Amino acid sequence: MAQDTTTVRFWFDPICPWAWMTSRWITEVERIRDIRVEWNIMSLQVLNEPKLDELPEFYAERITSGAWWQPVRVIAAARAAHGDEVVGPLYTALGTRFHNRQEPHERATYEAALAEVGLPTSLADAATSDAHDDEIRRSHTEGITLVGQDVGTPVISVTGADGEPVAFFGPVVTPAPKGEAAGRLWDGTLLVANTPGFFELKRTRTQDPIFD
Repeated sequence: MAQDTTTVRFWFDPICPWAWMTSRWITEVERIRDIRVEWNIMSLQVLNEPKLDELPEFYAERITSGAWWQPVRVIAAARAAHGDEVVGPLYTALGTRFHNRQEPHERATYEAALAEVGLPTSLADAATSDAHDDEIRRSHTEGITLVGQDVGTPVISVTGADGEPVAFFGPVVTPAPKGEAAGRLWDGTLLVANTPGFFELKRTRTQDPIFD
């Protein structure tokens, strides 16, 4: 890896459509800017467990049932067995099925994604096992601690000019910018994130994710 390549640490939960949009943007940035993405897992299940009383019934039911654990457990199991390098490709395989194709969060979908990236389909067993939950919680805590509990997924972290991590939630964007538009958004995001005392730039979402 070239010395001036920027390592970008990206935390995601594969069930989140907005994290998926941001991930498609950062993979485009990786193509046109000198960055290397390091993929890390976090969990909307873990994030929202303490907030059950505040959530809409739809979300609370999924947390109570544990449904949101399954996809991230599969990725955690794959990483434990086959290393960090499988996380990004498996996320892409799962995310394309969940979001672009609207396939269900079920074993057949997990197995198809695993097979696509050359991993054993038996890793789908992890979806209903808590064997990797401690590691999921550890990785989630590492990412969310960088930005605080008031945000969700994705979290992005880079090393700032002072050698300390500079982290932020988002950007939340749809559709995912392509080509130099993706690069300009990256440049601008880094600029504001590296500004001392900068915390928030936000407007109301007016459309749903556009998966193209």
